[in-house]
Amino acid sequence: QGCNPLAETGRSKLQNQRAVLNQQILRAVRMRAGAENLLRATTNNKVREQVLLELSFVNSDLQILKEELEGLNISVEVYQNTEETFSIPLVPLGLKETKEVDFTLPLKDFILEHYSEDSSEYEDEIADLMDLRQACRTPSRDEAGIEMLISYFLQLGYVENRFFPPTRHMGILFTWYDSFTGVPVCQQNLLLEKASILFNIGALYTQIGTRCNRQTQNGLENAVDAFQRAAGVLNYLKETFTHTPSYDMSPAMLNVLVKMMLAQAQECAFEQMSLPGIRNEFFTLVKMTQEAAKVGEVYMMVNTAMTQEPVKENIPYSWSKLVQIKSDHYKALAHYFVATILCDHELQSSDDEDQQEKALSQLYDYMPEGLMALTVLKDKVQRKQLGKAHLRKAVVYHEEALRVCGLCKKLRNIDVLQEVLTAAHKRSLLKYAQQEKEDDFLSLIQTPDILPKTEHKVETITPQFSKVKVKDFFHRLGPLSVFSAKQRWTAPRTIRFHCEAGELGFSLKGGSPVQIYCLDPACSAASVGLKEGDYIVSVGGVDCKWLGVNEVLEKFKSVGEQPIEFEVISCQDTTASMHSKSATYSVGMQKTYSLICLAMEEDKIDQTKKAPLKLPFLSWGTKNRQKAASTLCLPSAVAGSSQTKKKLSPFALLNTESSLY
Repeated sequence: QGCNPLAETGRSKLQNQRAVLNQQILRAVRMRAGAENLLRATTNNKVREQVLLELSFVNSDLQILKEELEGLNISVEVYQNTEETFSIPLVPLGLKETKEVDFTLPLKDFILEHYSEDSSEYEDEIADLMDLRQACRTPSRDEAGIEMLISYFLQLGYVENRFFPPTRHMGILFTWYDSFTGVPVCQQNLLLEKASILFNIGALYTQIGTRCNRQTQNGLENAVDAFQRAAGVLNYLKETFTHTPSYDMSPAMLNVLVKMMLAQAQECAFEQMSLPGIRNEFFTLVKMTQEAAKVGEVYMMVNTAMTQEPVKENIPYSWSKLVQIKSDHYKALAHYFVATILCDHELQSSDDEDQQEKALSQLYDYMPEGLMALTVLKDKVQRKQLGKAHLRKAVVYHEEALRVCGLCKKLRNIDVLQEVLTAAHKRSLLKYAQQEKEDDFLSLIQTPDILPKTEHKVETITPQFSKVKVKDFFHRLGPLSVFSAKQRWTAPRTIRFHCEAGELGFSLKGGSPVQIYCLDPACSAASVGLKEGDYIVSVGGVDCKWLGVNEVLEKFKSVGEQPIEFEVISCQDTTASMHSKSATYSVGMQKTYSLICLAMEEDKIDQTKKAPLKLPFLSWGTKNRQKAASTLCLPSAVAGSSQTKKKLSPFALLNTESSLY
């Protein structure tokens, strides 16, 4: 079960605010779309002026709503551990919101039409599916919540194969709201549902990671694991669903999110090493210097990715600034540690010169001009000059971090962030003040960059969905290899006959269900309608879709002298015509499937030219080389036209060999 949606927790309040904002954004987008349509349609100058004025108001409202949504995305303090902590907050992802979906009528109709069974007998299974989906809208922030989301994701695989044929749409509309823009995306494609659930699995892992107690080794270890798993799920989503119809699941955005989660995992790994305390010892400080430089480097890479098109327009401004602050903060720590090595540790006769020289030289890609590692270790003046140069660099980075923090209104309000940055800045200033100052005018050494290195490299953890065991809700329909949406059969036929001299007149083969094999055309069973290749679905009124050959033969023998009565189905030809168009759209965004797509200016396309084919929005991986028809088109041309090239729907790709299932 999911969490109580009415519970007044900080996290539930944020999600409720997100849902309200999504609805307001939807209304504003619809108003803007209507105003743009009117602007294109009218030639009256007075009307055009009024519409342009209205558009300016609507666009202003959208900008304000977007800023409010960004405020929710940076409300990191709600997701942190409740224990008192002196650490820079971590950034979680908010869950994608969705509308309710009623599976009842479409699935019941399909069961009756396709499987020729009484659909009223499957009401409980349909209700279980809808209850599971509803619970997934408010998952608990723990492993049980993750397992529930994965269970629904796997259950969707069964549902897709059972009820979503490649030849038509089921009429079930899935609506999901973009986590960053709040713009809804609506599709009749089940793959949107699966992709959104995957995103929420990754988002829930990030919330679990931020909730971990970072004042304990076990808590930090769990945080590292959670962020690695979040990165693994988001990376799996990026590689599996190649054409997603919303910003938050676009390859560029997912690439940034994966980098950010790995950076947060690296940060937690650094905190794990420094938790017992950092000893003021030469080799310990060398190790911590490179570890801090590594955290600064990965955050710098995240910041670079966030400032690239098309991501920078929709990534929360406060996120990019927080990442920049963390990069500067950890670079400053690295320079502070080097300065401590040089200022506090003079080479003693008992020290290993070679080991210290090697360790110091490995910190730099190059030494400052005129300096050598061994000389610096032995010369007190050079040590102090280089140490003070590193302290000045540390102070510069600390001041830049504080400056950037002061520029962002959202980050200024996070007290613990200000406290951590200020304390680190004061520590570097105090260290600098402790050094002698009369030779400052001679200290013109250029501070060398520190080479990052880590003994705790973090990597994505690929999701292991197979570890979660789920049972197909619609197991009673029969083995999925036979009883699926892409297979078609005749309605069940009753076969009633007497055995002749104890001989059936046919053999049985296969697993479940069993199949008629080597049928004697002259036997009594053949004379009453039994055909070669028929599947036996029941014997004596008892369902036997899941029984093997031996069990079915036992049922035949148990009849004794009575006539044998059983039901069979015959496979039909499945060469049905394919839909050439898909009904995929984003509400209120005409001629687009999301904001990341360019508008298709259909009215400017020469009618004598053929429009290029587009890839389907959601296709399984790069293995799919088939092309699909453009989305958002008018219904297909008149059937039977010999000049029209046949186009495949994106739904024709759902059950190919590249499918997950």
